[in-house]
Amino acid sequence: MVDEKIRLRGSDKGLRADSIGLISTMALGLASAAPAYSLTVTLGLVVLLVGVHAPAALLVGFVPILCTAFAFRELNREMPDCGTNFVWITRAFGPWPGWLIGNWVTQVTTIIAMTALARVGAGSLLGLLGVTAPGTPLITVTGIAILGLVTLVAYRGVGLSAAVQIGMLVIQFAAIAIFGFAALRSGGGATPSAAWFNPFELAGTGHFTEAVLLCLFIYWGWDAALCVNEEARDRTRTPGLAAVLSTIVLLVTYLFTAVAVLSFTGADGLGSADEAADILASLAPALLDSPLTELVQLAVCLSAIGALLTCVVSLARPNLSVAAHGAAPKIFGRIHPRFRTPSFATLFIGATAALLLTALTLASPAFLGDAILSIALLISFYYGGVAFACVWYFRGRLRNSALDLLTKGVLPAAGGLMMLFAFLRSAYDMLDTSYGSLSLGGVGGVFLLGIGSILLGALVTGVVRVFFPAFFRDGKHAITDLIITEN
Repeated sequence: MVDEKIRLRGSDKGLRADSIGLISTMALGLASAAPAYSLTVTLGLVVLLVGVHAPAALLVGFVPILCTAFAFRELNREMPDCGTNFVWITRAFGPWPGWLIGNWVTQVTTIIAMTALARVGAGSLLGLLGVTAPGTPLITVTGIAILGLVTLVAYRGVGLSAAVQIGMLVIQFAAIAIFGFAALRSGGGATPSAAWFNPFELAGTGHFTEAVLLCLFIYWGWDAALCVNEEARDRTRTPGLAAVLSTIVLLVTYLFTAVAVLSFTGADGLGSADEAADILASLAPALLDSPLTELVQLAVCLSAIGALLTCVVSLARPNLSVAAHGAAPKIFGRIHPRFRTPSFATLFIGATAALLLTALTLASPAFLGDAILSIALLISFYYGGVAFACVWYFRGRLRNSALDLLTKGVLPAAGGLMMLFAFLRSAYDMLDTSYGSLSLGGVGGVFLLGIGSILLGALVTGVVRVFFPAFFRDGKHAITDLIITEN
């Protein structure tokens, strides 16, 4: 009875219900993963590590993602609240883990990622406009302008955001397809083989773990589809289905591109690590004529900008939910009377990302780079938290049927364990002073930033508890009145 009451009350926060369908919801999830950008900065590095077994690494990295996606799907069916991680972890483990893992870590991870996306989007845009070797100040100012633009789009409604994303995704996937087919047609590198997809072949390369960890996080972002659950048609089914389908689309896209690149370059044809870290830009001129080369560059630019837009959309709604549940200031619960979007929360996310980009840039380019590298640690932390929350929340229903045992228990537990391993392995690697650019007291700066973000979150959660004692006392079993304040 309590669960049903929470589900019904938590489903009406003033957002525009039934405004987007499956395709639009998938577009938000796919755009957040930034497929063109993710490919260009990750695939080449995977090839350098494991050669022709890159497709196998992509397959192995996909397994924990798919398992975790089932956890998101099942929890959304039970509690279709736009607070997603925050609500689900709170219901499973209590207010402290809910606020720390489901709210703080999730939001810090995404806002740090937004600084990288803003820089990439700005640099790509300036390159397309013919600005050669733009300086850091110009890139930062342009990045802030892009953040302002995507915040405005997000402010004006999820329907507009989804429509813009669909347009940008069409360009991205068209560019990836053109690039991939051109690489396959050119050949000259290696002949595609079933052995490329064999994980047991991959395990003998000596770089198994590093490659899989890279591939694990190339998929990150698909869960953004769940944050618009209260605005989706059939909110208990559509967002979860969109999340699972998004991961599959990403897998197919990445495997296709990996095979195409290997068939063109072979295992040893990428050259330097710098070229591998920007693989689409490095290979496009050799494969395509000038107009199509620019299309690939445009796709990377739009990929970063599209991911930024989805980040603003997907972070504003959890902020609304946290306020609605009485765990944040009421101002975050404001809904625009016309656009039916979280007005203050949307502007807050855009402004916070702009301020963080400015602060990290002023601090040091190395500091910004290490902050971005720490994202891998934080992603596995909160993905694992959601996966284990699913198992714990549904523990009493796992004997209902074999399907329940599989989708609510076995798969999420497997995803959680694999995310735990990824977290521990990432933390171990990041301890090394050579991981990243900075270090302190013989400890890698990336490790300090990643673990430090979590520890700071624990401190912030303690402070928040003082101001919102009702939530921390009763949040697991009750929801305070929803707060909807129109501008």
